[in-house]
Amino acid sequence: MAVLPIRIMGDTALHAPAAPVEEITDEIRTLVADMYETMDTAPGVGLAAPQVGVSLRIYTYSYEDDEGRPWRGEILNPELWMVPLIPGEPDEDEESEGCLSFPGERFALRRSERVLVTGIDLEGAPVRIEVDGWRARIMQHEFDHLDGILYVDRLTGSDAKLAAKIARKRGWGKPGASWMPGVDDLEG
Repeated sequence: MAVLPIRIMGDTALHAPAAPVEEITDEIRTLVADMYETMDTAPGVGLAAPQVGVSLRIYTYSYEDDEGRPWRGEILNPELWMVPLIPGEPDEDEESEGCLSFPGERFALRRSERVLVTGIDLEGAPVRIEVDGWRARIMQHEFDHLDGILYVDRLTGSDAKLAAKIARKRGWGKPGASWMPGVDDLEG
């Protein structure tokens, strides 16, 4: 397994819809193993293939709940259904999220409270996940990556302006920017 560089906002792989996985090959299995290694090293709770420069519909996730129970897996070719958003402004304390492709920053974003995700795993077996709360947020965030959407693209008002200012100041927003987990300390 290898830690891969994570692409930063502006890289073309992050801003276009990813292609479906047509066949599960050894290269796909290696990619997923490398994605787990990269996600864990970063550290993050999810990682989509476009974030490591591979435009395929794959993401990994790893989360430990308040009781310390692990929740970990991968989904290939996911489909996402969600309950409608609750209207209103997001709660800064409860609804803030970050992104390894916009490292070191957090913004509040309203997400659906419950989702259903279907797809397949690395063995080609069906996956069906119904989750709520933080796990639902992870599923939506990673699924967005597969459609070329970063969470900062969903921000509005002063948060959208601040995210744009941060990106300009750090030289992001153009192809080629990346960081290396375990080497660069951008999430610290």
